[in-house]
Amino acid sequence: MRKSFWSLVIVTGLLLSLAGCGGAPAKKAEEKILRVGTEATFPPFEFQDEKSKEYTGFDMDLIRAVGKQMGYNVKIDNLGFDGLIPALEAGNIDVIASGMTITEERAKKVAFTKPYYDSGLTIVVGKDNNQIKDFPDLEGKRLAVQIGTTGAQEAARVKGAKVREFNSVGDTFLELKNGGVDAVVNDRPVNAYFLTTGGGIAYAKEVGKPRNAESYGFAVSKKNEKMAAEMDKALEALKKSGEYEKIYSKWFGKTVN
Repeated sequence: MRKSFWSLVIVTGLLLSLAGCGGAPAKKAEEKILRVGTEATFPPFEFQDEKSKEYTGFDMDLIRAVGKQMGYNVKIDNLGFDGLIPALEAGNIDVIASGMTITEERAKKVAFTKPYYDSGLTIVVGKDNNQIKDFPDLEGKRLAVQIGTTGAQEAARVKGAKVREFNSVGDTFLELKNGGVDAVVNDRPVNAYFLTTGGGIAYAKEVGKPRNAESYGFAVSKKNEKMAAEMDKALEALKKSGEYEKIYSKWFGKTVN
């Protein structure tokens, strides 16, 4: 009788054990995805690496570091620059990381983080061009700009200028090289990058003093301003740890102040 009792106990235990093994698996912690929109033709801030096909650049490294600091896995989508804010408003992306200048007009539509980079506009002309030395000399000239940028806005204010808008920075330099325009107006670090690494130094040069000090910021939906505050905290943490300076030095060859 005792033997039968203990046999029953053992069998029951095995059945319960098997039932436990066949039960629903424990749920994994849900992965947090940060959907980032960029326009990947803006070196050295964002562009697609020819070999790896990965999106790379200062903005890309920084937003990945910010996402990691916040506990997110960053997913990057390449969109047209003029389609980034509409995509954010439609909820198709969570953040814009695309060398976007903080302006009053844009701030009416999106919520910006604190600035993470300070820039300015400069002019690039052909190497043999001695007529254009600064912004006043652009009057009546043919100008190439990237659509939707502050460079395009500044060029539109130039008296008598014939402004041609292009989808990418590379296209503006190609048009300058081919003689289709007299000058390119764009952000200083972008112009410098193309001159030094894109072969532009062979046929072009930068002239004049930077105009319109600009600050870049990450943009989020006005419905999600809490995220902007969280991103500010993450950026501050990266600066304190030295990670921001490391990323900055990688792309601009010097340390930040």
